[in-house]
Amino acid sequence: MAPSTYRDQDTWRRLQQRLPAAYRLTDETAPAEEFWNWRGHQVHLDRYRNPDAPLRVILHHGVGTNGRQMSLIVGAPLARQGYDVVALDNLGYGLTRVAPGSNPTYDDWIDLTTDFLAVEQARDPRPTVMYGLSAGGMVAYHTAARAPRGSLAGIIGMCFLDQRDPRVRKETAINPLVGAVGAPVNRLAARTPLGRLRVPMRWVSKMSALANDPEAMRVFRTDRTSAANSVTVSFLDSYMSYVPAVEPEEFTACPILLTQPAEDHWTPLHLSEPFLRRVTKVPVTTALLDNAGHYPLEQPGLDQMHTAITRFLTSL
Repeated sequence: MAPSTYRDQDTWRRLQQRLPAAYRLTDETAPAEEFWNWRGHQVHLDRYRNPDAPLRVILHHGVGTNGRQMSLIVGAPLARQGYDVVALDNLGYGLTRVAPGSNPTYDDWIDLTTDFLAVEQARDPRPTVMYGLSAGGMVAYHTAARAPRGSLAGIIGMCFLDQRDPRVRKETAINPLVGAVGAPVNRLAARTPLGRLRVPMRWVSKMSALANDPEAMRVFRTDRTSAANSVTVSFLDSYMSYVPAVEPEEFTACPILLTQPAEDHWTPLHLSEPFLRRVTKVPVTTALLDNAGHYPLEQPGLDQMHTAITRFLTSL
């Protein structure tokens, strides 16, 4: 039986053994777990509440990770620094329970994050920053572009990849052929009953480069709530073709920070640069994380990431 909470899941506990000791959670330091009802879906949240915090940070995973894995490397350390932090499991990932019979797309992901941001701010209108790892970087951008002005004080991404860019598709897919033909094939199939067909992400993406630590990858490969997950053809189609509410040339919502692992073999810096160069109306800062892989487990990159995030947060 699938676990209903991360208290009942062993995978993240095995993964955190690959982290420096200071980043490991205990039962006492793990986040509180909640579920938020959104359009019939039960969305899992990892929550560190702090009513005295100067701002709130919302964490979003990528297509090979989940909210608890975000809490490990970002959420818990920020909470220890005094920030209010919440990590989402978006539809189809982590321990979120998708409504029976539904077929969520990437468009639904952005609807969900935009609505969640509105709910959080209605409850507590503190400044809010959104951090996204991997595909979560563009989730943060797409949310900022979609939400009412002033909803986000800043966004941070591990990378910012525009999947409409053929080079991004080619270099992040499992091989160049899939990168070249995957999008048009998905577009055709998504308009048929095949749209509900589930495809393991490792068949279409360079999931083998999620982490540079072989032992961590062994854990990731067994985790159906993250790297071993499957998504529908409809999701892949909407993910590859999503059009932001505001293109980067006109983006004025908030400052942007890129925290780029220097040893990222899935989404290296040169894939984020073309998109970020188009952003000229708000400050864009890049912090390189030495020795760190795509899912950063390594020092000094982990500490450098937190230094960069903290500097960014305190500048807002």
